[in-house]
Amino acid sequence: MRLLLPLPAERLALRSAMLLTGLVAYGVSSGLILQANLGVDPWDVLHQGLARTFGGQVGTWAIIASVFVLVLWIPLRARPGLGTLANSVIVGLVINATVWLVPAQHHLPWQAGLLVAGIVLNGLATGLYIGAGFGPGPRDGLTTAIAARGHQIRVVRTLIEVTVLAAGWLLGGSVGAGTVLYAALIGPITHRTIPRFTLKTKDAERVATP
Repeated sequence: MRLLLPLPAERLALRSAMLLTGLVAYGVSSGLILQANLGVDPWDVLHQGLARTFGGQVGTWAIIASVFVLVLWIPLRARPGLGTLANSVIVGLVINATVWLVPAQHHLPWQAGLLVAGIVLNGLATGLYIGAGFGPGPRDGLTTAIAARGHQIRVVRTLIEVTVLAAGWLLGGSVGAGTVLYAALIGPITHRTIPRFTLKTKDAERVATP
């Protein structure tokens, strides 16, 4: 049994560029949402809470959490892809760089602008790195692997995100209007960006062509 999912057979250069662009953009988007200071998405609530409780940077805790999540894949017999491993490292490093470069905002108009920009960029980035076809991110892969055992994916995702949100809040992570806005907008945005950016194989294109 292979440890990693096989690489896509076609358009590797384009797919690689999409993957790298998507992961960097995702890290930037998470950093922007953090610096908006209006509340962050559930997983970053956890990363932020860990950083505030134990020290270190939010992006570093995102990497540590990714490794822990990948360990949970093992009993589920799920296989990561190259994109899964790249996601585990690149996103956290870019979060740290973005937080260092972009000042934290404390005036509502700037906070709101940064928050909305971060959420929209996050949705676009998700479409790019998933559309590249190199495997899901660690957290998305955990959700789909559990759902594949006969559970509804919406229920699994909700339970996981509520759990990490509660744990992060208890550790001191920021929950606020940004958390609610992210939850409301990210689904509709990725509903459009994932199909838009997903690269089809030639066989799939031939089937789709009348």
